[in-house]
Amino acid sequence: NHKNPTPHLGQMTATNPCGEQPLLPFESCNLGSINLSKFLIQADGGLEINYDHLREVVRTTTRFLDNVIDANSYSVNKIEEMTRSTRKIGLGVMGFADMLVQMRIPYDSDEGLEQGRKVMRFIQQESDQMSEELAKERGNFPAYKGSIYDVDGGPNMRNACRLTVAPTGTISMIADCSSGIEPLFAICYHKHNILSGESLLYVNQRFEQAAKEEGFYSEDLMNYLADNGDLQERDDVPEWAKRVFVTSAEISPEKHVRMQGAFQQ
Repeated sequence: NHKNPTPHLGQMTATNPCGEQPLLPFESCNLGSINLSKFLIQADGGLEINYDHLREVVRTTTRFLDNVIDANSYSVNKIEEMTRSTRKIGLGVMGFADMLVQMRIPYDSDEGLEQGRKVMRFIQQESDQMSEELAKERGNFPAYKGSIYDVDGGPNMRNACRLTVAPTGTISMIADCSSGIEPLFAICYHKHNILSGESLLYVNQRFEQAAKEEGFYSEDLMNYLADNGDLQERDDVPEWAKRVFVTSAEISPEKHVRMQGAFQQ
């Protein structure tokens, strides 16, 4: 409960099914996710994050999600009352692993962890700032009095919560990017029983592009990987690619948790 911004309204006793958003009874999950792989620009040392563009989008999406609360039609009066009272939003990310791949940074490296920590800190700061500005423009969330912000020198705040780290299962598939802050699940795999029972070969577009540009692409390699072959065992794949295109099964449990911790900070 130490992360409950409105303890005067009650205790958090459960989360939504995915577990990323602890809420009070009758609150709703108002989420949006930014595809980080779309925010890279060319620099002297390779690709880097375009923080000016990211700032603009974080501010726009924070305002957008605040608007959703008022635009929404609510099926239950109690849900409408609680949602409008705390005005919680959950701005998050997807495409993080894709971003690291494009930057040629291994997910399970110290540099990968630092990139995660840095980009989420930036999103937090910008979203908090936007919520403060919205509070001055539109007013604090109605349950502000008695909240953790209601102290001497406390900030104005339009939304009791601003961020979340969601798994983005379906929307990341629609956006054709890696899910949430997760590493790549697989580089190549067969999708079986498509339409008339045929099998479709799925290849990660960034791996395919890198393999063709660097000259190690082959149908044999793709089919080998799709049949659960290990990239690390291939002599025809350069070492940098083996490090950068690391998949979830190859990453230690500790590194999975450390990345989650970097974003949770």
